[in-house]
Amino acid sequence: METSFLLAVGASFLVAGFVKGVVGLGLPTVAMGTLSLVMPPVQAAALLIVPSMVTNVWQLAAGPGLHALLRRLWPLLAAVMVGTLAGGALLPKDSGAWAVAALGVALMLYALAGLFSLQLRVPARRETWLGPLAGAVTGLVTAATGVFVIPAVPYLQGLGLARDALVQALGLAFTASTVALAASLALHGDFSLGAAGASAYALLPALAGMLAGQWLRGRIAQQVFKRCFFIGLFALGLHAALKPWLA
Repeated sequence: METSFLLAVGASFLVAGFVKGVVGLGLPTVAMGTLSLVMPPVQAAALLIVPSMVTNVWQLAAGPGLHALLRRLWPLLAAVMVGTLAGGALLPKDSGAWAVAALGVALMLYALAGLFSLQLRVPARRETWLGPLAGAVTGLVTAATGVFVIPAVPYLQGLGLARDALVQALGLAFTASTVALAASLALHGDFSLGAAGASAYALLPALAGMLAGQWLRGRIAQQVFKRCFFIGLFALGLHAALKPWLA
């Protein structure tokens, strides 16, 4: 691998891990946003697999209520996996303008929701059908863009979970998305042994960034950091959305 490629990957995952360490999410979103500036989305998505899997398993294992969350969220998790695999099979396989623009739109939507503190309220009686629907749509977005926050994160935030349970639920959803994305990429020949090696390399800066972010978490104002994060994310998304027409 070329030195410039290694530096770009290392820097992207260092920043992405740092964001996840501070705010508890954002590794795939930031990594996809920055890597899409220098490589096709499908290549960036392949690099996500190992860092995303390890950091999310770490996150979901830290909470106390895993079994209860699995019983409650399994329809969402199953739909995420089915939607991702179906999207990988049905959506166009090229990495052209549509994929870059779709990634940009997904990033901007996520950033706007965070900036305006938009939060859904999901009544318990509607979880039966809203969970699978949110999961299936998240799977399709994951297959198209490699980003698995829309609409799974707003849905989970709308369940009214306690803070630790929400962090663990996010880890569950992201883990399911990562497994499904890896399977989809592998089925279409986009997650080869070489890609797995590069993804394993990306784990090192991701973990370093995550540890640094966790250390800094208690030393800065969370709201200030989140606002800067979402503004930067919106700018990345806007660039990605316009990139096909600026080239």
